[in-house]
Amino acid sequence: MPRRNAPDAAAVARFRGDLEALTGPLGARRLALAVSGGADSMAMLALAAAAYPGQIASATVDHGLRLESPIEALMVAQYCDRIGVPHATLAISEARPATGNLHAWARERRYALLRDWAVAQGCAFLLTAHHADDQAETFLMRAARGSGIAGLAGIRAMVDGDPPVARPLLGWRAAILRAVALRADVPFVDDPSNIDERYERARVRAMLDTLEWLDGGRIAAAASHVAEADAALNQIADAAWLRRSEDAAEVAFNVEALPREIRRRLARLAIRTLQPDGGSDNIEALLDSLQAGKTATHGDVIASAKGEIWRFAPAPPRRSH
Repeated sequence: MPRRNAPDAAAVARFRGDLEALTGPLGARRLALAVSGGADSMAMLALAAAAYPGQIASATVDHGLRLESPIEALMVAQYCDRIGVPHATLAISEARPATGNLHAWARERRYALLRDWAVAQGCAFLLTAHHADDQAETFLMRAARGSGIAGLAGIRAMVDGDPPVARPLLGWRAAILRAVALRADVPFVDDPSNIDERYERARVRAMLDTLEWLDGGRIAAAASHVAEADAALNQIADAAWLRRSEDAAEVAFNVEALPREIRRRLARLAIRTLQPDGGSDNIEALLDSLQAGKTATHGDVIASAKGEIWRFAPAPPRRSH
């Protein structure tokens, strides 16, 4: 009989295979885990501890948004002590914004804290517990907003950065991860916001739970297929980008015979070269103008078309009145 407190050996082997398909062989490199205390991240913690003993560290971010957060962080810390994994509780020190998207603000601060902590721990990758059901929800929410290919590709399995973020559970269903946690006697909490239908994700989750014909696993697979297509289009755009001409004043490239999607990606690359913050991702009006042979601006960039040559340059300073 396997130990009660150890995840199933087959699940551990699957986890190791899914992670190293993203990262390559890990050897002795260390892993940083973002662990919220939910069933998904606690299952990931148990799987990683079994797959890479002595090579992982975990952290829980206390956003200061819920009274229960410190108690949940303590639960994670106590479980980590039980299985011999270093743990840190990271607190967001900045005051929450009075306006704007609170969840986006919290996500940005969470990743900044986790990455800084992971670097200090000497970890090669930061792991999060996003899974197939998260992916399906994201796909449906973005489809409802009319997102393009990049948006419908959903949650990325790997995200560049220092350190890179790896998401080895995108092929795992939430129910499987919950079963892993229960089998290994891993404590976890259920965040009440997950069923609070004031939030879009909770409403989409409820719809997926209610409509049996709407299979979250297949929707997540569709997002994976879109991600493959997005990566292929990026490779084509990158090859075309290498043929650009560039100097201190402008970026120019030939768009002859290129479909609109590749032109769109090239235009975004040009804009971000000249304006690092990139401005708005919506450049459809700019594309329409260029394809009509007109000049247009986007943020601090001016673009013009002469035949099939598109040119991008810093826009002249606006005159003050």
